[in-house]
Amino acid sequence: MSTTTYTPRLASKYKQEVVPALVKKFNYETVMQAPRLEKICINRGVNGAVSDKKMIDIAIDELTTIAGQKAVPTMSKKDISNFKLRKNMPIGAKVTLRGNRMYEFLDRLIAVALPRVRDFKGVNDKSFDGRGNYTLGVTEQIIFPEIDIDKVSKITGMDITFVTTANTDQEAYELLKEMGMPFKNAKTTTN
Repeated sequence: MSTTTYTPRLASKYKQEVVPALVKKFNYETVMQAPRLEKICINRGVNGAVSDKKMIDIAIDELTTIAGQKAVPTMSKKDISNFKLRKNMPIGAKVTLRGNRMYEFLDRLIAVALPRVRDFKGVNDKSFDGRGNYTLGVTEQIIFPEIDIDKVSKITGMDITFVTTANTDQEAYELLKEMGMPFKNAKTTTN
């Protein structure tokens, strides 16, 4: 009996198409120099979490549903009296995806969720941090088909950070573009 291991569509696309394209574009000596996606971090601050503890549970449940992996609450780091905030109070939710779950989420994000954004013209290509990481702000959690619109009490957004092994923003941009990320205006690069 042969057992076949499951490989996400984007993981095999990365190996077969993206790496050769990046090696050719940046003249790498080996395929190991090509940047790769390390992890995807999704986090979400919850407005009003100080007064209503249930909002944190709802945010964790929604993030867990979207990511397919258990989300954890994020805690405040210090006391802020103006916001009635105490140290170690839950104020948000986060989840970190790696491996197959990361590729599955990216595939769903590019193919299903982003096209559902109203008046979608592409994602901003200026959200790189200078070290090859990219952060995408999503304003509504209802773009994900896993979320039941009837059960949503409040529309909130989230930040999705793509952590890559790229040394420069240019390499990270090309990596994400080759993976299928729909950037607004495709840059023309000069060497």
